[in-house]
Amino acid sequence: MVELDSLPATRDAYDAVATRYAQSFADTLRDRPLERALLAAFAESVRAGGEGEVADLGCGPGHITAHLRRLGLRAFGVDASPAMIGLAREANPELRFEVGSMAALDIADGTLGGVLSRSSIIHVPPQDLPTVVAEFARVLAPGGHLLISCFATDDSAIATQSFDHSVMTAYRWSPDRLAGLLRDVGVSEIARVLCEPKPTDKRQFRELQLLAVRSRCAPDVTPRSGLFGSGRRGQVGALSSSE
Repeated sequence: MVELDSLPATRDAYDAVATRYAQSFADTLRDRPLERALLAAFAESVRAGGEGEVADLGCGPGHITAHLRRLGLRAFGVDASPAMIGLAREANPELRFEVGSMAALDIADGTLGGVLSRSSIIHVPPQDLPTVVAEFARVLAPGGHLLISCFATDDSAIATQSFDHSVMTAYRWSPDRLAGLLRDVGVSEIARVLCEPKPTDKRQFRELQLLAVRSRCAPDVTPRSGLFGSGRRGQVGALSSSE
């Protein structure tokens, strides 16, 4: 695995909280009917496009990977944390889980029917987000779908905002800028949903859910300087999804 300098600390931190995390978020979709509907729409879109596999990147203990399988997808999980992957394999022995890096996936070009990135980009340093987005595009087959979620910045004109997180520094992203990065690598936005926080939510941030599709005539996906700075291929790890 090719690592970003910050990855070992993040990986170790998620290893340390893996058991508590798995217990805390086992029923994370129970009170999130809109997200369940979006995951169902994502699954339907992937199935309509063919029989390609779906990668749950930053899968954590695998509860969302298992949900995708129940939706009829050939889903597998990837995470940087060996402890998280161990828990995922224990809880879902029938599914495939791998330790891996979001910016250097051990997946052939253009082979996936879908990619899910559920909060897995929150710890990616801003200068490395183009690299991660380009890797998402690289592994998607033409017509493959991406569903990506994260916290949104207060104003879409603000590219990114950092915030305190129990594991390590995390980032919110501009919906427009994120959609622009995807567009630059041939992944076109289909729809976006911005969810307002509930008064009882720990973080009073809007949450972005963005559904996109890989163009059938996509450009080169080599990351370049742009909206969040210059990317460096193969130097960002797949991070555990986090609430």
